[in-house]
Amino acid sequence: QVQLVESGGGLVQPGGSLTLSCAFSGRTFNIYTMGWFRQAPGKEREFVATTRWSRDTYYADSVKGRFTMGRDNTKNTVFLQMNSLKPDDTAVYICGAGRSGGLGLRPHEYDSWGQGTQVTVSS
Repeated sequence: QVQLVESGGGLVQPGGSLTLSCAFSGRTFNIYTMGWFRQAPGKEREFVATTRWSRDTYYADSVKGRFTMGRDNTKNTVFLQMNSLKPDDTAVYICGAGRSGGLGLRPHEYDSWGQGTQVTVSS
């Protein structure tokens, strides 16, 4: 099984930037998809970004042009660079790993999840 640990969350002012990291371990050779989702209180888990190792990176329309997802190949880590943050970006950000499937746009396509890290955008 894959274990994932997110880090880098915190409080940031609107327009600011923050970078989240997701360290993964365990049976990492089986990973096909890595993704970022977010969940605000009272709302469903929302897709943010996903990367498939042999395919493209995809972003939700709400974050496209502001967020960048990537992988550090020297470490078992993926990151989410968040720029021009808005109050609507406030949520718990959760990293997921999947072994196979489609584009990785829905939560059921992932097998393992981290605990999440809180991002709060406020003045």
